[in-house]
Amino acid sequence: MSPAAARLHAVSTEARRVRYGADPSQFAELSLPSGTPKGVVVVIHGGFWKAAYDLSLGRPLATSLVEQGWVAWNIEYRRVGNGGGASRTLDDVAAAIDALADEDVPRQRVVAVGHSAGGHLAAWAASRGRFEQWRARVELSGVVSQAGVLDLWSAYDDDLGGSAVQAFLGHRPGPADAPVDPLHQAPLDIPVHCVHGVGDDVVPIAQSHRYVRAAKEAGARATLTEIQGDHFAVIDPEADAWQQTLGILDGM
Repeated sequence: MSPAAARLHAVSTEARRVRYGADPSQFAELSLPSGTPKGVVVVIHGGFWKAAYDLSLGRPLATSLVEQGWVAWNIEYRRVGNGGGASRTLDDVAAAIDALADEDVPRQRVVAVGHSAGGHLAAWAASRGRFEQWRARVELSGVVSQAGVLDLWSAYDDDLGGSAVQAFLGHRPGPADAPVDPLHQAPLDIPVHCVHGVGDDVVPIAQSHRYVRAAKEAGARATLTEIQGDHFAVIDPEADAWQQTLGILDGM
């Protein structure tokens, strides 16, 4: 077993599974660092909202976060193909974040880190308090979008993920979908930092450029860090992109 795999195994076996609902996909994995935590990072995995992908994608990042002194809250949620889709997926992400209120963890500094479709969910989660059905018990203090799908309209037009946006929403995007689209919810009251690979051919970096430009024009705190690499370089804990992300988190 490699050193990286050994670290992952050690943290994964120590993570405590916490259920926030009755569905098999309604749970999170809580991992605690030694000593006083820097705060909590909500890890939201990607995979174009599809059931084929699960929170195992977030475990390497959770491992690294715990090693760096953060509480890691790696969440699962219903996805397209196992009972998910826009409303239920968003209900689950909201409930999973709010379940932190029942855990003995610091909540003054709670940052959501999401990759790809998880970047969409992380940015969306920061706006959910605007809507009664998703009123927040636990507020986010920042968002890091890793190659996030932040503009559902252009993602639909570009057919990202093979009609993934239509499968998620159940239809092509329209005016009624503005509450679930990060670009339409800009500006946020908290900082959003996008990290995106210039060689990303799965979710083009134009998604992050468009969001950051619109958010800044609206007076929000939004930044973009361009990194060398593809769609998955941002979630490789051994890559420089992740080291930069850890620095971003420390500054949030």
